[in-house]
Amino acid sequence: MSNGSAKGIAALKRMLWEENPVIGQILGICSALAVTNLVKNTMVMCLGLIFTLMMSCLTVSLMRNVIPRRIRMIIQVLIIAAYVIFIKIVLDAFLPEISNELGPYVGLIITNCIVMGRTEGYAMANKPLDSVLDGIGAGIGYSLVLLPIAMIREPLGLGTFCGFQVIPAGWTRWNMMVIAPSGFFALATYIWIVRAFKTGKAKG
Repeated sequence: MSNGSAKGIAALKRMLWEENPVIGQILGICSALAVTNLVKNTMVMCLGLIFTLMMSCLTVSLMRNVIPRRIRMIIQVLIIAAYVIFIKIVLDAFLPEISNELGPYVGLIITNCIVMGRTEGYAMANKPLDSVLDGIGAGIGYSLVLLPIAMIREPLGLGTFCGFQVIPAGWTRWNMMVIAPSGFFALATYIWIVRAFKTGKAKG
């Protein structure tokens, strides 16, 4: 294994756990609060973010030596926006219902702190393969937070999982679980549990 690919794999692993962008840096929480009331919407958002991170980091890394430093942020935003527009077009064409449900949150990927952070903080200084792996790691790390939250909120709030009824009709639904404030509390609880686990493991 080359030093480059080893560095990229190390970056991928680091973004999954040690430097998870949501748990460790509290980034990208707007979508975490908004879309995690439905598992399908969460999965689409996660895949969209992974794709955007992967392709944006690749593009920025390939262009890093020719991008003028003074306007690098503008160029990064343009690159990210191009991939997000592509995702929006694909969703409108093949998954129009989910696209409507996600509403503006797909477009907000453009200004997602995770994407901007990885392109500026890593892709601008590293080789393409390493940058791609770092971006994938950040995207998967983001997904490892959002998906478990959605898997709890949707069944408790709607009695469904991916649209299929999983809780008996007699079960009293927790309607509060599908509104935005519950996403905040669910995310905070998730982060608290993970950080407590990390602390306990470090002490052990």
